Formats: sequence, C-alpha cells, structure tokens
Amino acid sequence: MVMARPAAGGGRWVEISPERIRGWLDGFYGRHDGATEQGLVLTGVSNGDTATLYPPPGLADAQDVDMLLAGILRPPRIAVLLARKGAVAAGVADGTTLTVSKVERFYVQGRTAAGGSSQQRYARRRANQAGAATHRATDIAARVLLPYAPGAHDPHDDAVSALVCGGDRSMIDAVLTDRRLSPLARLRHPHLLESAEPRLAVLQDAAITARRIRVHLMP
Repeated sequence: MVMARPAAGGGRWVEISPERIRGWLDGFYGRHDGATEQGLVLTGVSNGDTATLYPPPGLADAQDVDMLLAGILRPPRIAVLLARKGAVAAGVADGTTLTVSKVERFYVQGRTAAGGSSQQRYARRRANQAGAATHRATDIAARVLLPYAPGAHDPHDDAVSALVCGGDRSMIDAVLTDRRLSPLARLRHPHLLESAEPRLAVLQDAAITARRIRVHLMP
C-alpha cells in the first residue's frame, strides 16, 4: 500500500509498505532518468527532485538504501501503545502479527453545557476520571510491554527494538513519564500514529501501519 498526503513546509509525505518499496524505488529512478543516492536521500537526475526515506521503527541503524532494504526482510519486533481518554491498547508485534495484546476501555465523562458550580463539579469529576484512566493505562502498558523491554528477556530471545505510539499525545506522554516504563520510553519512535479509539482491530492496523517506510518528496 502507498499512501500520500501534503507535508507541512512543502512537498508531500508518502507512506509505503515494505512489500512495495522496491517497486516504488524503481519507479522513482525511472521517472527521473536515474537518481543519485546519499545515505537515505535520493536526488533525481532529470530535475533534482528529492526523496528522503525514513526507516520504520526498529530499523534506525539503516544508514542507506541497501541497509534499509536488507532490514525490512526480517521485520523487527516492536511494541505498540495506543491511548486515548476512553481506552488503551498495548501489544507486541512480530511483523504484522500481534503476539501479545491487551485492550481496555475507560469511562471519562463528556463535557457538559451546564454553568456555574455544576460546570466546575463536572470538570473536577472529568479530571479525576481522566487521571484514573491514565493511571490504569500506565499499569496495562507496564504489565503487557515491560516483559519485552531490553534487558528483561533471556539473551537468546529478541526484545522489542522500538516503541510505536499512537492516539492522544498528551496521554501517551503522561503514561511514559512513569519510571517503570523508562526502558521502553527510551525506544520511543518520534512519529506518532494517528489512531481511532483503541480497539483490538485498531491495534492490529497500527502494527501494519508502523512498518511503512515514510518518504518526504520535494517538490
């Protein structure tokens, strides 16, 4: 699958599944009468268009196109954490397969149109419920994901090589401030996935989306 959208500051982002990246690269070379390569930046010969490739989570060591193509042949094991005020989903993915997962929903009261003291009371209640949801989400992330953090596994087993997050950035940030999760927080991939309310199907889709190679095309 190839997905495209405009990029802030110019150009556009293209997200390409590992299965299609070789064909996409061949197409780029063909459309530009070849290309020069400098690390993960391709520059078209015909007009100077550039394509900057960003490796998927777990392949941060890929410094050039050949290393990237070699790395995607054996998909790395990654942790996935999705969180919104109403739910959390955590799992470990080998390629596109979730080997462990947990999804839980929370109740957080919606906003009210009431004014005065009623509005303040509802706001306090909502804040308390949101805080409790964040605490429960943190416990779930620790229970499900920490056993797969680097250092927690037998040396012969593969720990996760990256943590992919999605959903509400502020809630994710709050969850990852917990000291228990510091081994995973250090592996956090900078790209935040867009996510609907976390469900098992949404978590499965996130594991697939996280594998895509992101490409910034200019112009």
